[in-house]
Amino acid sequence: MSEKSIHLELVGPHDPAVPAPEVAKLRRPMEYLPVALFGSVMGLTGLSVAWRLATALYGAPAEVSQGIGIVAMLAFGALVLAYGTKIVFAPGAVRAEFAHPVAGSLFGTAFISLLLLPAVVAPYALRLAQGMWVLGAVLMLAFAWFVVDRWMADRQQVAHASPAWVVPVVGLLDVPIAVPGLGLPPMHGLMVACLTIGLFFAIPLFTLIFSRILFEPPLPEALQPTLMILVAPFAVGFLTLVSVSGEIDTFAEGLYGLTLFMLAILVGRLRRMLVCCPFRLAWWSVSFPLAAAAIAALRFAAARPDVVTHAIALVLLAFATLVIAALAVRTLAGILRGELRALSL
Repeated sequence: MSEKSIHLELVGPHDPAVPAPEVAKLRRPMEYLPVALFGSVMGLTGLSVAWRLATALYGAPAEVSQGIGIVAMLAFGALVLAYGTKIVFAPGAVRAEFAHPVAGSLFGTAFISLLLLPAVVAPYALRLAQGMWVLGAVLMLAFAWFVVDRWMADRQQVAHASPAWVVPVVGLLDVPIAVPGLGLPPMHGLMVACLTIGLFFAIPLFTLIFSRILFEPPLPEALQPTLMILVAPFAVGFLTLVSVSGEIDTFAEGLYGLTLFMLAILVGRLRRMLVCCPFRLAWWSVSFPLAAAAIAALRFAAARPDVVTHAIALVLLAFATLVIAALAVRTLAGILRGELRALSL
């Protein structure tokens, strides 16, 4: 399948015989809304956690973390309502998105949001946070099983191998992260299993995706921002390993080093994307990897305090904050201008 056809499938079918305005009229409410927009909740939640760590380490105002957390919860509620509308009024579009070999993996962003938000909700409503985490863990485990089974059931095309395939793996790595702060019964076995499965599948998937980037035509412009997702397995793997083991050992240090290495490579590409790729909601895919890298840097600085580790942590926190704030401002401006449909393409 060609790169152009992949992009067209992501955007949705369009009959050239029907004028674009008429197509827009025929579409049902929220049919255009991509499930990948739940990645914005992941990014906002991660940034809230990062600023909470900055409050403990550097005395940053606690209101910053709390404010970002509230925005994350509001965004999640709005997206649940919006995508719920899509499920009710455009179930065919949802089924097509779920069946898509690239976009289907991005349903994991909704389940990961349920796993991450409890870290923000717990101080206000512990029972609600526990319920969200349990629901998210069940859905994420089932979704990861389904995706891997689907991959093995049918022959896959190399052109479909994209960073979005990493999302189900990252979702499993996210399962243990919020557990220590939720007051749940010990779940060491589940946490180790999710860590092991996540890292086990991250290795061949990263190799496959990297090979596809090297030897196949470049990703379509619409998918270029998803390259930043390749940072997530290393950053989240570091955070999960520290949550499970309670310490930063040599392997965890190695994952942190890989996080910084991949981030240094992909930030350069991100700069070039600002020129070649117009803003779309897909740009939110860069938010969570940047936030996760900032959290990893802050936790590493807390465990290995010196000038270098603190400097890296502060730089990554500032960079993630600026990028996510820019994404939020541009998205809100698009909504106010009535561009949400166009930005979803």
